[in-house]
Amino acid sequence: MTAPDVERAAGPGSLDPLFDPRSVAVVGASDNPEKWGYWLASGALTGRHRRAVHLVNRRGGALDGTPFLPDLAALPSAPDHVVVAVPAAHVRTVVADGLAAGARCFTVITSGGAGADEERALASLVTGHGARLLGPNCMGVVDTTAELRLSWGDFQAGQVGLVSQSGNLALEIGRLLARAGQGFSRFVSLGNQRDIDAADALEALIHHEPTKVVAAYVEDFRDGRRLARALAAAHAAGKPVLLLTLGRSEASGRAAASHTGALVSARATVEAVCRDAGALLLDSAGEVVDTALCLLAGAGTHRRGADARRSRVAVVGDSGGQGALAADAFAARGLDVPALSEPTRAAVAARLPAGAGCGNPVDLAGAGEADLDTYARIARTLLCSGEAEAVVLTGYFGDYASANPAQEQHECAVAARLADAAGESGRTLLVHTMARDTAALTILRERGIPVYERIENAATALAGTVRVRTTTPVPPADGQPPAAEPPVTDGGYRTVRAMLRGYGLTFPDAEFVRDADDAVRAARRIGHPVVLKAMGLAHKTEAGGVALGLRDEPALRAAFAVMHAVTGAAEYAVEAMATPPDAVELIAGVRRDPAFGPVLMAGIGGVRAELLGDVVLALAPVTPEHARDLLRSLRHAPLLAGWRGAPAVDLDAAAHALCALARAAVDHPELAELEVNPLLVHPGGALALDAHAVLAPDAHTLPAPTERPRT
Repeated sequence: MTAPDVERAAGPGSLDPLFDPRSVAVVGASDNPEKWGYWLASGALTGRHRRAVHLVNRRGGALDGTPFLPDLAALPSAPDHVVVAVPAAHVRTVVADGLAAGARCFTVITSGGAGADEERALASLVTGHGARLLGPNCMGVVDTTAELRLSWGDFQAGQVGLVSQSGNLALEIGRLLARAGQGFSRFVSLGNQRDIDAADALEALIHHEPTKVVAAYVEDFRDGRRLARALAAAHAAGKPVLLLTLGRSEASGRAAASHTGALVSARATVEAVCRDAGALLLDSAGEVVDTALCLLAGAGTHRRGADARRSRVAVVGDSGGQGALAADAFAARGLDVPALSEPTRAAVAARLPAGAGCGNPVDLAGAGEADLDTYARIARTLLCSGEAEAVVLTGYFGDYASANPAQEQHECAVAARLADAAGESGRTLLVHTMARDTAALTILRERGIPVYERIENAATALAGTVRVRTTTPVPPADGQPPAAEPPVTDGGYRTVRAMLRGYGLTFPDAEFVRDADDAVRAARRIGHPVVLKAMGLAHKTEAGGVALGLRDEPALRAAFAVMHAVTGAAEYAVEAMATPPDAVELIAGVRRDPAFGPVLMAGIGGVRAELLGDVVLALAPVTPEHARDLLRSLRHAPLLAGWRGAPAVDLDAAAHALCALARAAVDHPELAELEVNPLLVHPGGALALDAHAVLAPDAHTLPAPTERPRT
């Protein structure tokens, strides 16, 4: 059957030819099931009632009654989408032939050439003709709603859209979904992302109505800012994104030139992006599938308001031990397992034998075994009580027919009533069972009830679901472009301090000197006590480059002599000693991430910054409101609000300092890192006591100024 003649509405760069082309040509088709070309060709043929399918192999042959054509020039009409599965040396020729034939999209399974330069040239060739390229080096694309199957493997249809840089991971997720009664709406294998990238694919899934949950495995974030916007757009559209990436074991900060470099890892940056965009960063394929099932069941959508994150859970168990362990698992993940009200306890007790546990968790005490209908009665009571957003049934249900086949019909009927109760109540039911693949569990899965073999998996899935459903994404700061500021030419305190003062950060009075006599004269002008700092050191305290509280000339001279002997520094700062009462030391820094650009870090600072590791991240720039929220989210935030009777610090001043630092980093792309440590925040304001920068490797360095700044 030929493709319809109706022209689809597709703007420039549209991915319609990728997901629902009018015609497909598979170049490198094969009739050998051991070849990639066989799977691509046979998959394409499953949609031939919907679109024209052409199979190309210069050696000839046929598959399922469709003859192989010698080349793209032999096609009777222009191919909309060309799949390239030929040796790498022939890829460019095939793509050129496809462009000449009028193709609008290419999926390149094989490598696009001998290296990155050849792949980029291939992408330029394709996009220069107004077409799109998926890959090279990808596993293909599947759209079950459009009956498009251009990939290795068999993917069950469902409601999960997957974007992945790993083919095998996609197969694993697909099989786990299939076992749970779910599958893919779309699957996009990104390959080397020379044109179509993760953000493109995510944006397409946002507008794809059959896709209800989006999963993504991304290693190379490329334009991280654009991807972050796509994640936020998905959340706004009600399409939760579950993200997997690498980097949990990355020791990226060991050789960093600043505290910021040690505290801002690639993984932590992605975590911050997901938090602010409303996406969920997970750790395994199993977690993705478990959470997707929970999301598709509607979990986390019932409660709003200040306590939404403490979503309430009611637990029903076959035994006291299982119920108690389940309650612990959910509570440990931040979910609320509240005591039931007296009316609900009474309603539960009326359906259970004397001595059964009627609180939360509910212990059936053998009542389920005596009468399977008890499961449905108790679950319905709790689902309709209004006292829990989710009810968890944990234990033996689903396995009765395994031991006694005569119970299968009854157990299946109870499974249907459990699903009815969940649907009618508008609440979420999760089932944890020791059974596997029984008829009753099949009914539950077909009705959209998530079934888990391990209670910890159910708890993690529900907690993640509640988190993503109740997150309010943080709108990004305005897209104001970098200001045309003179470049910073060195990362020393003197230069960075002068630059940051221009952005509104406050520093103590200081002068820069080269010998002890100059230091003494500077101290007289500033007033004792003073601080002496050696310049040119990234970690001054550890290197013996800081002396505090020098109260007179002899103390200053003695400190200078020791410091000069230890550090050999050529320049020193003499600075007013700042000791505001009730102050808290923070660290604030910005590190330029290769994918996401400048990333702001704030946390508890001073010499213990790396020991405590209490930091939060966000893409720079930030708004004052976002900066305040970041500070409030620190583990040690109570220190800022007033601890044990101390007055609260000036959080607005601290937020202003973070905004200024972030803006400075945006305006100075020549800086790879920029840091203030410590930032002393106190009830009367915020004071930067030290600053440091690291120039980017490609920064254009100018000679440092020789004139000493006046104070």
